[in-house]
Amino acid sequence: MLSQAANAIQNGQGPASSRSFSSNGVADAELARVIGFLTDLTVELDTSLDPTTPNPHLNMLLHLLRGHVEGRLVSASSMASASGVPYATAMRKLAEIQSAGYVEQRPRTKTGRSFSLHPSADLLDHFSQLASRVGRLAREAFDAEDHAGDYFYGGSYVPGQAAIAPPNALLSPLKLAGGLRILVHGDPTFMVMDTLKRQFEQIVGTDIHQRAFSIDRLREETLRNAERKKSAYDLIAVDLPWIGEFVSKGVLRPLPEIMDVDRLDPSDFHTAGWRATHWGGVPYGVPSQTTPELMFYRKDWFAREGLAPPATHDDVIAAARHFHDPRNGRYGVAWNAARGTALGHTFMMTSAAFGQPIIELPEVAGGFDASDLAGGHYRARIDTPRTRDAAEYLMDLMQFSPPDILSMSWYERVRPFAGGKVAMAYGYTLLAPYFELDETCPAFGNTGYLPHPHGPDGAPIAPVGGYALCIPANLSEERVDDAVEALVAFTSPSAQKLYIQNGSRTAPRYSVGADPEVRRLSPIFELVDQMSWRDELQFWPRPPIPQISDIINLCGMELHDMLRGIVAPEEALRRLQAQAEEILERSVQ
Repeated sequence: MLSQAANAIQNGQGPASSRSFSSNGVADAELARVIGFLTDLTVELDTSLDPTTPNPHLNMLLHLLRGHVEGRLVSASSMASASGVPYATAMRKLAEIQSAGYVEQRPRTKTGRSFSLHPSADLLDHFSQLASRVGRLAREAFDAEDHAGDYFYGGSYVPGQAAIAPPNALLSPLKLAGGLRILVHGDPTFMVMDTLKRQFEQIVGTDIHQRAFSIDRLREETLRNAERKKSAYDLIAVDLPWIGEFVSKGVLRPLPEIMDVDRLDPSDFHTAGWRATHWGGVPYGVPSQTTPELMFYRKDWFAREGLAPPATHDDVIAAARHFHDPRNGRYGVAWNAARGTALGHTFMMTSAAFGQPIIELPEVAGGFDASDLAGGHYRARIDTPRTRDAAEYLMDLMQFSPPDILSMSWYERVRPFAGGKVAMAYGYTLLAPYFELDETCPAFGNTGYLPHPHGPDGAPIAPVGGYALCIPANLSEERVDDAVEALVAFTSPSAQKLYIQNGSRTAPRYSVGADPEVRRLSPIFELVDQMSWRDELQFWPRPPIPQISDIINLCGMELHDMLRGIVAPEEALRRLQAQAEEILERSVQ
């Protein structure tokens, strides 16, 4: 099994080619266990018997392979240190290993004077065969009389026990002039990627240059980049509702034209997150984040007052009224009410929780079907009885919100919650690090997570947010192949687990959310997986039609006047319906 998996990886068979990570981390995890076993055994033999002679060849090769599996830099000096023999002897032994074709050198600087060491394909092949034999010998020697744990060498029959291994360095470094260029959103997950830049540069074998913008500026820069003769970026982060617009405007490259999509292991992604990257049945990006918007609530406050977690909008209003105490600096609920994009998103998601998408969509089990939007001919559904209920709900929330609610957007709504001033807050899971990673926050360890509480005609729903990594349509052809390799690398289970271990709270893949080490870091991952299985994770609340950005902004402008008391809800929705119909009739340029 070990040999077959390793051979498939290095020979480009199965879901990942020789330049990528394994699609599910299983082969890497098994190889890592064998490397660890042989390393520990060597240490025991070298230290338990006296006199004894170290095996510098084996020690250095195990050190090299461990660095490869864990994605760590390996240098000639670190190889010498791991050899167990004097430096001069170690360097001679290293030269012998290199002569045997087991070690590859990659330059770390433009001068080529500094380089890193990596295992060759031959070494991986030979070691995979050795690992298989070691596994067989271990089973024959130790497993015959011990079946209590249902254990087999290199794995376990106990569900959920296999952890995803750290990312490997690519066997062939990317050859991108000027390095890898990425355009992203300035949120916590992408900032984690920036923090790990040096490590990922070792993984992909080239410099990484990342630019981060706010959500509105990110869209503007992506459209500006599409007008250039050649793209300034190899990868771009695309908010899921923009997919239809960007495809219609020729901004994105369809993935099937440039890669074998099966390499991505599509079934491993949360269904809603993966489907949201499609237009006309074709995938145009890979989920880099799947971050549903949830209701955060102070479970310690609710327990102390004997209140059940809010399941409906009436429950939210009742709980907000109960906890609202402005004189003592405590408020009921925080949410996106800032003018423009932020409030526009709130209205669409709230309407969805009342059972009303903002365009006409066919009803299906679990909600509405937004998978066939490429044909056009959309009808606005903004002025309906359910959207009027949603608008009235937002007006009710105003009574129990912080005084600066009308300027609160993505981050501002979570800060007072983290600081112990708010009982409930609507927020994306990617914002949870603000209180999950800060032990000084009153919300630390005291936060519960729920899908959106629903109205009388709605159902619990967790609207999918987040970004897909995409390849620009105008990327130079000579850069496309390497951009694909980077895309696979950055969205692999190993990479996504690494983001989480360094502070991210988004997990686009089922395998990552099920990883035991990941689940120990936050309850979010198991809860989001459960929401996905219950069909609560949905992307139809923000249907990715080409005109969606204009409609979002329109809703956020008109409804802000409603919240300020300038216009009544009925009038605001009537105006919105009329203007949305005009927008939907225009052709997308």
